[in-house]
Amino acid sequence: MPAFAPSLSLPLFDESVLADPYRAYGELRATGAAVRLEEYGVWAVSRHADVAKILKSPDVFASEGGIALTDLANQQILGGTVFASDGARHAKLRKVLSKQLAPRAMKNLADRIVARAEDLVATYTESGRFDAVALSRHMVCDTVMELMGMPGADREVLLSGAAATFDVFGPDNDRYQQALPLASRMVELLHDKLTRENVASGTWMGAIFEAVDAGQIEEADAIPLASAYTAAAIDTTVLGLADCIVQLARHPKQWQALRRDPVRWSAPAFHEALRLEAPIQGFGRRLTEPTTLGGVDLAEGEQVWLLYGSAGRDDRRWGDDANTYDIRRPRNDNHLAFGGGPHLCAGVPLAVLQARSILRALAARCTHLTLDGEPVRVLNNLLRGYSQAAIAVDLSPRTAAAGIDLPQARPQGPAS
Repeated sequence: MPAFAPSLSLPLFDESVLADPYRAYGELRATGAAVRLEEYGVWAVSRHADVAKILKSPDVFASEGGIALTDLANQQILGGTVFASDGARHAKLRKVLSKQLAPRAMKNLADRIVARAEDLVATYTESGRFDAVALSRHMVCDTVMELMGMPGADREVLLSGAAATFDVFGPDNDRYQQALPLASRMVELLHDKLTRENVASGTWMGAIFEAVDAGQIEEADAIPLASAYTAAAIDTTVLGLADCIVQLARHPKQWQALRRDPVRWSAPAFHEALRLEAPIQGFGRRLTEPTTLGGVDLAEGEQVWLLYGSAGRDDRRWGDDANTYDIRRPRNDNHLAFGGGPHLCAGVPLAVLQARSILRALAARCTHLTLDGEPVRVLNNLLRGYSQAAIAVDLSPRTAAAGIDLPQARPQGPAS
């Protein structure tokens, strides 16, 4: 233990903190660049600049053996996966789906994504009330299952398993124990369903099997790679998009600004929601050598816990109004909710494309969004978001009278 070792007794994964972590995050930021959490055996890193620095230093702060808070998860569940690999192996695994997730691929998908968003928004808003989580889940699951090559009948297994995967990244608590069998069930389903015989070419799984056959990755890498991309692509986008709709319902002036110019403001509205309420609140890293962070000496082998949820509220980076939702905030796409460095989320263009398409479809149909009751918070060791969020809408007079969508500008690819 270094001579200067700030520490706090902070139950970071208790339900009361998970429900509203921001006071705890503020205490961590005020205490130091790295704060020892003895209960979990990790150093909490909560300031934006420090988290960003670590994400860009994978040689010192490694993912291998350090992503999750238990040895079981790090070694038996995550070992060797794209989440928990570094250097050449990580680059090799990430490359397999890089073509399918690149901006050019998103440009080719844009018309289908936009059409899906328009159809779903028309259906969900027709009654004047909809669940933002259900709409977001429907959009994202349909898209990811199509891209993955998965049958829709297995949607619920994937949904529960994807969320459980993130619970397993946390400490060995009740949520962790309940999540282990659900995460295992998802992997079993993928093993059963995703085979060469029933996977179409042009899908994510088709690309994964092609990489196996070309000798680029091992056969044993195929399903873990599919599992990682499925988990990452579903929950984070569902939670981030639903929270964005909730934020816009809470801030009617910002909704009107987006409606006046949806092409300009739909992506910033999504990024601002991600900054304010990061869907993944934290991930770990393991030190490969001694280093110093903000005057705190950290030893080789120590684990740090990177708090993306805190970094998004750091007034050192975002100013005195860091706790305020503002779609006009300059450079709000510089948040860390997607991670950073070599492990920057590969699905950023897909997530942004889906969010923009839903928001623009809502802007075309709905003159007002308001909360219809307080959203229901879901508790997860890593994820932050809602399980239900009822939204009341006023439909545009033309839409309500004619039953048709108003004209809107369509995205020209994934750039924000």
